[in-house]
Amino acid sequence: MRSLVRECTLTTNDFVMPVFVMEGENKEEPIPSMPGIFRRSIDLTVKECKELFALGVKAVNLYMKVSDHLKDNTGKEAWNKNGLMQNTIRAIKDAVPEMIIMPDVALDPYSIYGHDGIIENGKIVNDATSDALARMSVSHAEAGADIVAPSDMMDGRVQVIREALEDSGFTDVGILSYAAKYASSFYGPFRSALDSAPKDDMEIPKDKKTYQMDFHNSREALNEVFKDIEEGADIIMIKPGLPYLDIVTKVREAIDLPVAVYNVSGEYAMVKAAAQNGWLDNDKTIIESLTCIKRAGADMIFTYFAKEAAMILNG
Repeated sequence: MRSLVRECTLTTNDFVMPVFVMEGENKEEPIPSMPGIFRRSIDLTVKECKELFALGVKAVNLYMKVSDHLKDNTGKEAWNKNGLMQNTIRAIKDAVPEMIIMPDVALDPYSIYGHDGIIENGKIVNDATSDALARMSVSHAEAGADIVAPSDMMDGRVQVIREALEDSGFTDVGILSYAAKYASSFYGPFRSALDSAPKDDMEIPKDKKTYQMDFHNSREALNEVFKDIEEGADIIMIKPGLPYLDIVTKVREAIDLPVAVYNVSGEYAMVKAAAQNGWLDNDKTIIESLTCIKRAGADMIFTYFAKEAAMILNG
């Protein structure tokens, strides 16, 4: 009877798996703060994508662990046609053509400062960063990306990216915009995975509060969402997930576009830590958490639980 009257059902079609990639061959490194999650070389990333697709997880979100010698203040490695991201996209598309590839578009993994933007005179410069993100997005599209996912929160960057994609002939490449991304404490494990936290330098901003949203604010999220839709976004992202489900519902009720929600690294780490201590039932908590995100209004959920949740749902 409960199944017959159930209002919300979770399936593997709801999931996008974030994937961390590193240089090398046949390499796999565990991320201590995210048990069960790894940085992998391209060959092992391709193997992982094959396994994910076989389980019913049909989309991945790519992040690169960039070597220090390739980092600078311009982020130019981000649009290197033979860069780690570009080679990863091509390798996955060759091996699993139907896998939807959504590469992250942001400069922080490529920045010597760990910021999402270019820095001049101690400040993030918005327009120069947007131009760099557009070059990065076109490079991803050329490599075979289906959807680019700008996570930087620069003002106006969706329009700049959309125009660059159109001018380059990539009219079918979508934009998933991180429209309501909050300056959150829940990102810690992710930043350690990529070594992308802002550097402790008195000459630059010590955090990302000058461009990410204030977690005290709710109405501001709708303003950000509407602006990105006007600029050409195809999908809207809210990040983080569980502590921000009020924002998810508010956005879902206000727009008709697909809504994505990011069940972030800190949320993952808390569940895993509690489960390892026997304080929570791992499987039941994963499914309940993800179902609650969907119930709040998410059309797709970016989650590090994607593979594990698919295995649970598949029995």
